[in-house]
Amino acid sequence: MVIVPTIMDLVHAAEADFPSEFGQFRIHGFEWVHEGEREEAVAVVIGDLKTGPPPVLRIHSQCLTGDVFHSLRCDCRQQLEMALAAIGKLGRGLVIYEMKEGRGIGIINKLRAYQLQDEGADTVEANEALGLAIDSRDYRLPGAICKYFGIEAVRLMSNNPDKIAALEAAGVRVAERVPTIAPDSVHSKDYLAVKREKLGHLI
Repeated sequence: MVIVPTIMDLVHAAEADFPSEFGQFRIHGFEWVHEGEREEAVAVVIGDLKTGPPPVLRIHSQCLTGDVFHSLRCDCRQQLEMALAAIGKLGRGLVIYEMKEGRGIGIINKLRAYQLQDEGADTVEANEALGLAIDSRDYRLPGAICKYFGIEAVRLMSNNPDKIAALEAAGVRVAERVPTIAPDSVHSKDYLAVKREKLGHLI
């Protein structure tokens, strides 16, 4: 049985002003603990999310290598910045940032996978060789966070159809999918090809 967090399960742990180069946001911290499983996420919010047309939403999984160190092996940072810039310009929307490094395998296993990729494996093959899930994310927490903010429908900035299915399952209608296509490079082209061909991303 899949346990889906509800507003009753969710802990809104903190909230603060969050000025950034992309706009004047509010930042919210959320926690969910169930049967020893703990998840945390951050929501960066701007504008009124309850009235008017569906707000823009980006669900972003933590990528230390890309978001912080500007790795060229992936398109994570570019997608995050595209979303923040678009939402900041609109003055309405949110980014939910999940602590799901490496599609849920953690930073050390991600670096182990990098090592296997240097030896010729692709991202899927590397996870399989390590005995890890190809993608362990389920997006239950973002669905509950949307409900916390009273959001019934969104314009989702994503190339991942799993996020659409998860939000719909949580009762949040995806009124529109907004593609987030980052330019590829010699370092990321194989990674993006695997996303498209093996993971079904709409790139």
